[in-house]
Parts: sequence; structure tokens; C-alpha cells
Amino acid sequence: MSGEALFFLEVVISGLMAGVMYALVALGFVLIFKASGVLNFAQGVLALFAALALYDFIAPGGWVDDLFGFTFPIWAGIILTVGVMIIVAWLIERLVLQHLVQQEPIILFMSTIGLAYILEGVGDMLFGSDVKPLDIGIPQGASDWLLDNYGLYVEKLEVFAALTAAILVIVLAVFFQKTRIGRALRAVADDHQAALSVGVSLRTIWVIVWSVAGMVALVAGIMWGSKSGIQFSLSLIALKALPVLILGGFTSVPGAIIGGLIIGVGEKVAEVYLGPYVGGAIENWFAYVLALVFLFFRPQGLFGERIIERV
Repeated sequence: MSGEALFFLEVVISGLMAGVMYALVALGFVLIFKASGVLNFAQGVLALFAALALYDFIAPGGWVDDLFGFTFPIWAGIILTVGVMIIVAWLIERLVLQHLVQQEPIILFMSTIGLAYILEGVGDMLFGSDVKPLDIGIPQGASDWLLDNYGLYVEKLEVFAALTAAILVIVLAVFFQKTRIGRALRAVADDHQAALSVGVSLRTIWVIVWSVAGMVALVAGIMWGSKSGIQFSLSLIALKALPVLILGGFTSVPGAIIGGLIIGVGEKVAEVYLGPYVGGAIENWFAYVLALVFLFFRPQGLFGERIIERV
């Protein structure tokens, strides 16, 4: 393989891996939107909050270490963080969502913007705002096998993230299609009143879906925290997940992954090959331009459902 072709392949692979990281955040958006029709602007902050909580459970110098003089093993820290995210989901339902049943979607969306800033402020007060390195044993550095055999530089962490995302997609797809709770989630999304009339508890469903979204946020927070440290700019990743949702469809779990891959590859290739002609920084806005084009021709996304209004 020529040097030019090898470089192009590295750019594409780098884009695919970046797309997987975007998709991990987008999955949380899809889960909540499928179950409630709410665009959860706070999903990026949930990933940040989960990563901060995990860090303080397992890292020396965290508040657990300061208060009790010990830290938890990584596996125990992950379990405890899942518990924290379930508590957060319960508080969100109790303090916010139960008061907004049957409200207009824009009101629910605005409430999630408020939640984002509240969670970010609480995270700052509880855990501090300094950058925290997160190390839970995920392999780091270049993949020796790919580098030695094919001359390709691919990060082990990004390969690990890709495998994790693939497992998540399979588990979530089965959860929504094959389980009783998954079907109840979709029923609530279609019609709150109809779901209530057949005995589906809206409050219970919302706690479940926000808990699952919190667990997905924990996975995203772990991957991003392991890659670049836990920092408050992590919450801004949610803005990059929005074009991913527009491309893949707001209701499609596989679509979140496909949309993420398209965005990741597109912005990397555009930055490398078109950037020099327009002054660079294409990577910052390419995703939004691509999303705008999709809105013109296929507003429901590649895998989204076309909504037909009957009047």
C-alpha cells in the first residue's frame, strides 16, 4: 500500500473511532427521546457527572479517600456510580418530570437545559473543576499488531470504545424490541395517556429510562475521561451529538452509531483534505453543515420514522 493510501486509511479509521465516541453520547439522547419524546439537553452533563462520581470513588485524593482514608476497587466504583446515576434519575423524575406530564415538548426541552446547568453546578461543588485523569485499566497507546503488520496507527482505547459501543447497541436493541419494559417505554413515547390507561406507570418508566441513559452516560464518560481526562468541556460533547442524531434519527439506536461514524469520518477527511484550502478548523463546523443538508432532504434522519400528521 502506498504512503498516500495508508495515510488516507489512517484518517478514515481515526474518524470512525471519533464517531464511536460521539455515538456513545448520542445513545443517551435516543433512549430518552424514544421513551418520552424529550430531547434531553442534559445528556452530556450526565456523562460528565458520572465520570466525576466514578473518579471520586476510585482515585486517591477524592472525597471518599479524604473522608474515609481508602478508595474502592474499580469494579466496586463502577457499581456505586451506577447507583448514583439511578438516584439522580429518581430525583429528576420526582423533582422535575412528574410536574411536567402532558406539557408541550418545548417546555420539557427547556427543563433539560435547566437540569444541565444544575448538574454542572452540583458537580463543580462536589468534585471540583480541575481536570482529573481517569485510569480504570483500559489499554492505552497504539495497537502494536496493526502498527507492526499494516503500519496503521490506531489507539487501543478507541478500539475498546468501538467494541463497547457495538455491545451497547446490541443490548439496547434487544431491550427495546424483546423485553416487556422496552415495549412499555415505546408505548409511553407514542401516547402518554394511552399508556396510562392500560396500567403503564409513567413515573416508573421515566425513572427506568433516565437510569439506563445514566448508565450509557457513564460508559461515555469513562471513554472520554480515559482519553482526555475528566474536564467540564466534556459536557459540550452533547452539542456534537445533536448532528449525529439528525443524521441517524432521534428514535434509532443503530442510527446513533451510523450517524456518529458518518460525522466522525466526514469531519476528519474534510479537515485533512479541505482544511488547507479554507484556512482550517473545518472539524468544528462540518457536522452542523452536514446536519443542515440532511434537514433539507431527509429531516427524519437515515433510520428515523417519518411522522405523518392526520388532520
